[in-house]
Amino acid sequence: MKGTTIRQEFTFGAAGLCGVCLYYLLENIALTYTMASNVGVIISVAPFFTAILSHLFLKQDEKLRVNFFIGFIVAMAGIALISFNGSTLQLNPLGDLLALLAAFLWACYSILTRKISRFGYNTILTTRRLFFYGILFMIPSLFLFDFKLDLGRFTNVTYLLNIFFLGLGASALCFVTWNFAVKLLGAVKTSIYIYLVPVITVATSVLILHEPFTWMTGAGTVLTLAGLLLSESKLFKKEENHNGLTK
Repeated sequence: MKGTTIRQEFTFGAAGLCGVCLYYLLENIALTYTMASNVGVIISVAPFFTAILSHLFLKQDEKLRVNFFIGFIVAMAGIALISFNGSTLQLNPLGDLLALLAAFLWACYSILTRKISRFGYNTILTTRRLFFYGILFMIPSLFLFDFKLDLGRFTNVTYLLNIFFLGLGASALCFVTWNFAVKLLGAVKTSIYIYLVPVITVATSVLILHEPFTWMTGAGTVLTLAGLLLSESKLFKKEENHNGLTK
């Protein structure tokens, strides 16, 4: 993208660092220290962080309403039921803290992409620039972990298909659609749909993996969807009377 200012490049770099590099890095490290169910619940706190940051830095953009927080509590209760589903809660301070930090960084990414959407650039070009900075910042981490370059692994068709899916589907396509949604809906409204991740996971696991659908997953699904609807509703928005005055 030609004609970008230094401030815009800094915003692109910060978004790439937060959303592409640090978020995935911390989330995957967290999974080595704590349970996946813990990480699933904690990551779902991202909309709350997004709302707070939006209130602080996007005051003229998105207004917080009481129903957002009510919906957040209801959705988190549902997500907890889905994630634990009969297992006991086991706290692992280091892993849980890393997952919480990852959720905060995703909120930062959402706010930054909202600012980037105002630059007026094409969403695909914007996502490409974000990935450039994300990969650039991730290179140093290769020297901190047990990374081994083995090109022979690419001869395995299974590896290639997995990489293709993760690269094109779970990364490129997801980031493009997310950034486009943030541009249209705003950071807070878009982040609310993170609540649907556990619900979609339950649906696919039942349909594809034929996993059992328990009462806890059913109750959790209902609560999560209810929380999403509450967060999106305008029940607490000021109403106008027939004279056009706010109550």
